[in-house]
Amino acid sequence: MITTSTSAHPTAALRARNPREEAQRLLTGRFDARVLEPSPPAVADDWCADDPTDPTGAALPVVGPTAAAALTWDRWLGDFPEQSEWAADRWLGAYRTIPRPPDTLPTTLAALHRLAVYVLSPARRRANGKIALRWTRGGFGTPFFGADEQVRVAGTSLIHQIGETVSAVPITTLAEAAGIILSTPPDLEWAAEFDVPPAGDLDAPLSVDPAASLWLGDWYGFAYSVLEELRADAGSEDASRVQLWVEHFDAAFECLPEATGRRAGYGASPGDAAHSEPYLYVAPWAFDQVPSSDLWNATAFGGAELALGALLGAHDQRGMALDWFRERRALLAR
Repeated sequence: MITTSTSAHPTAALRARNPREEAQRLLTGRFDARVLEPSPPAVADDWCADDPTDPTGAALPVVGPTAAAALTWDRWLGDFPEQSEWAADRWLGAYRTIPRPPDTLPTTLAALHRLAVYVLSPARRRANGKIALRWTRGGFGTPFFGADEQVRVAGTSLIHQIGETVSAVPITTLAEAAGIILSTPPDLEWAAEFDVPPAGDLDAPLSVDPAASLWLGDWYGFAYSVLEELRADAGSEDASRVQLWVEHFDAAFECLPEATGRRAGYGASPGDAAHSEPYLYVAPWAFDQVPSSDLWNATAFGGAELALGALLGAHDQRGMALDWFRERRALLAR
């Protein structure tokens, strides 16, 4: 059964979703598909999540979002340009440009961060102990867990999928969201265990502007497209998975060996207390051990940052972001 709401969700259909299977249908049996979004079935490995770009085990050549695939979706679009809108909406190719965010982003970001901390992440955590989230079309959500269960946000909708059953309700308050998804009040001890924002008034309306929420979804989609490509590089030695960390609400992964003092986090933040606008960053784990360079321009932490404003005028934002990350990774790898 699918229950829809009247809230804004123009980029995410309220139906049971299997993003990899949806992509596979476009390939008519000639390739295996890989996509950026989490897909069922639930995985019980060390990460308790699927690796969205890993071509291992494919029976056919892979069409995927990174150079690790035999063919990228962006190149595949050369023969199937009619699918450009489909690919752009999923950050697989025909890449869209990130515009300046709405003025309502800070308020919406604060509300959705609390929703992620006290409802979405706990739904996954109680099933497998993991707290990280992922980008999902139109927003963000959990990987699939348990009985192919997923909780995600798209626009101003809170969507709960279990197998083929989907329910969607407007985002209202933390208390109501927790009652629907967790069947319990929010676990307020979470704040004591992790560096997360306080829950605040559980019955106060969460102020979520549709345009700002969808912009945030696109920021995370852009981030995943860039970071997964960077992770696929041969230079990203000992790379972790790309995850949306619920503590600071940023998408990131780490690479390069820790033993050499060169390991660093590469990420994209939607903004925080020290940054009034979204930004990309490189944060070495042992900054006092890395080569000195004017590339390390961050002021709130040891590392480098690139504000969204620097990307806005770029003809190829994704290419600019990748070049920026790779330049700093190369410095660390020396």
